[in-house]
Amino acid sequence: MTTESPAVDAAAVNPRRRLLLGVAVVVGVVAAALGLYQVLVGRFHVDTDDAAVAGDIVIVTPQTGGMVSRILVEDTQHVKAGDVLVELDATDQRVARARAEAELARTVRDVEALYATTDALAAQAAASRAQVAAAESERVRAASDLERRRAIAAEGGVSQEELLHATEQLRAADAQLAAAHRLAEAAERQMQANRAQTQGTTVANHPRVLAASAAVREAIIAEGRTQILAPVDGQVAKRSVTLGTLVAPGSTLLSIVPLARVWVDANFKEAQLTNVRSGQPATLTADLYGGRTKYHGRVVGLSAGTGSAFALLPAQNATGNWIKVVQRVPVRIELDPQELAEHPLRVGLSMSVDVDTHGADQSHALASIAVATAGATTVYDGLERQADARVAEIIAAQGRLPAGKLASLR
Repeated sequence: MTTESPAVDAAAVNPRRRLLLGVAVVVGVVAAALGLYQVLVGRFHVDTDDAAVAGDIVIVTPQTGGMVSRILVEDTQHVKAGDVLVELDATDQRVARARAEAELARTVRDVEALYATTDALAAQAAASRAQVAAAESERVRAASDLERRRAIAAEGGVSQEELLHATEQLRAADAQLAAAHRLAEAAERQMQANRAQTQGTTVANHPRVLAASAAVREAIIAEGRTQILAPVDGQVAKRSVTLGTLVAPGSTLLSIVPLARVWVDANFKEAQLTNVRSGQPATLTADLYGGRTKYHGRVVGLSAGTGSAFALLPAQNATGNWIKVVQRVPVRIELDPQELAEHPLRVGLSMSVDVDTHGADQSHALASIAVATAGATTVYDGLERQADARVAEIIAAQGRLPAGKLASLR
């Protein structure tokens, strides 16, 4: 019978103790490092992989109806603002424009004739007043002759026939004076009626000319709208229009996505938003490029409600058995334009987001800011300028508008 030595048992136990001790030390160090990281760094960061690229999807619709005669773009094609995308048949609009331009030219001539008539009537009224003055002078002379003859008629200096003749001359002078007054009054009324249509205006801004000019502008704009323009720079998507289609105003033809102005909507859990506020930096990665490509951005603002609050059928927690569900709030993150140009993104791509909340003001944790206007387009302004230039050209072509007034029309 043999017995094992206590020294041998101790030698077998010590390595296990050392191994366990080593594991415990490593675990402790790792736990301490993680705890230190969480205290110094981790607690100032929130992250999520529930994020996606978002952007404006510009729906291109016609402002006038017509038959599609040309299609100049295809899906995935890049276009610039102002490029012609689709053309509609413009025959009816061209006819309407020609009719409106002819009406404007006729109206300008009529108004110019109205001004000329006013001048003529003013001269006629002045001549009528001169005739009244002459008739008054003739009446004074006839009255003086009659009084002189009456004075000497008692002495037999004039015959009764001559006295009667002088009386008749006075009556004729009175009748001529009354007729001259009536003619003068009629001429004055006619001049005032005509002047009321021209007083305080010029040919260029006369109401009739302005109305005809508006009709020309409307016709030119309607014709110009048969060319459907790209309102923004971007990439064509979902082109549904085909040749020969009769489209109506507001019908969807295609979409344009301005990929240079996309952003990220990150859906954070409500418990993660305690220290999130606008202006904080964010680091992002896209599944498209992997973790090797980093994007840098900033928090623009937080949505006004959770995703479920804006759902088509929002939850009604006051009915049925209530089960608490962790809600998520969309947080909008603006990307660095230079990084976006170097590594383009597409709307809907998955993203991972990490937001640095260091230094967040607890009292304003959920404050949001107004997002600046995404942009504006000026591609439609050219039609109005073209219409104004054409109106000025038609008015000037009549040959009577001074150059200064023509300049005021442009």
